[in-house]
Amino acid sequence: MMQKILVIEDTPDVRNLITDTLKLNGFEAVAAEDGEAGIQLALSQLPDLILCDVQMPRKDGFEVLADLRGRAATATIPFVFLTGQADKFHMRQGMNLGADDFLAKPFMLQELMAAVNARLKKHKAIAVRADQKLSELRDSISLALPHELMTPLNGIIGFSSILMADSPTLSVSDISEFAQHIHESAQRLQRVIENFLLYSQIELTAADPAKLAALRNADPVTIKDFVESVAERRAANFKRSGDLIVDLAESCIKIPYPKLEKIVGELLDNAFKFSTAGSPVRIQGKPDRSHYQLRITDRGRGLTPEQIAALGAHMQFERRFYEQQGSGLGFAIARRLTEVHGGSITVHSSPNQQTTIELFFPLWGA
Repeated sequence: MMQKILVIEDTPDVRNLITDTLKLNGFEAVAAEDGEAGIQLALSQLPDLILCDVQMPRKDGFEVLADLRGRAATATIPFVFLTGQADKFHMRQGMNLGADDFLAKPFMLQELMAAVNARLKKHKAIAVRADQKLSELRDSISLALPHELMTPLNGIIGFSSILMADSPTLSVSDISEFAQHIHESAQRLQRVIENFLLYSQIELTAADPAKLAALRNADPVTIKDFVESVAERRAANFKRSGDLIVDLAESCIKIPYPKLEKIVGELLDNAFKFSTAGSPVRIQGKPDRSHYQLRITDRGRGLTPEQIAALGAHMQFERRFYEQQGSGLGFAIARRLTEVHGGSITVHSSPNQQTTIELFFPLWGA
């Protein structure tokens, strides 16, 4: 299929020269004479690439780019500025808005085609990689989800079947034990479902600029006492309160309490789950100039550099050697929740020695 390129240029001679050159080189070219018309044409035509002048009537090139980057349908279309103002200030302004390239006027037609082909080639490579990631995610979900749903469901069905069939001959303690197994399996199933739904919700929010902006304007929360309380409850769940070491400085960050609890809780669950009882699990936190740094360290199995690089949704390591309860979404959810609230997360690990998760949350007012 012929690739389509939109040219937004207010000078008729330049506009016609560019469109004619594109057509001679095997592209379909559509053109707009100003910024407002260019936006409308981009939305209706969804071109493979946009070439746009900077100084134009109605809307300039920067306004066009900001508008199109804010719309889901046009947010990822490669965008190249054609400008006589290729100074550092204007280039930085364009790049901050999401421009892919600048072509300074006057330019040779060979330079134009080289820039067009380079941008399209890069965009294709990114699209191929994205398709590969999506395929990997589909494969991982198709393998992980049935297991993660069926394992607790089988426990519920199995123990409830025994209760129904053999209840007259079961002792009170047997019935209590089976009811406990059913309850634990139901809780695990509930957590799996909630995590899959939450991860999907996070990804939908991350793809919506308006929702993302609103999310990052959350009310400030104080971190010390809240995180310490979350840590103590998680340690108690694993019967490892004595292994927990907490060293937190007070500060205010921009993330709601429920989301902060989910992030810290999932990471601490992993720390306790994959380290042995009696080994320390440490949580430390302190503010710097613009962020609050939170560190969670355990002395468990650790990860190799390859495993760290591959960390993502539905990814579980060494499953044939270790039983992992839960969907494997814990780290992915913690990471994405941190990122959509403007923070970041890094992993430092040495196999069979130690793993440290570092989180950076934006400080309130920074």
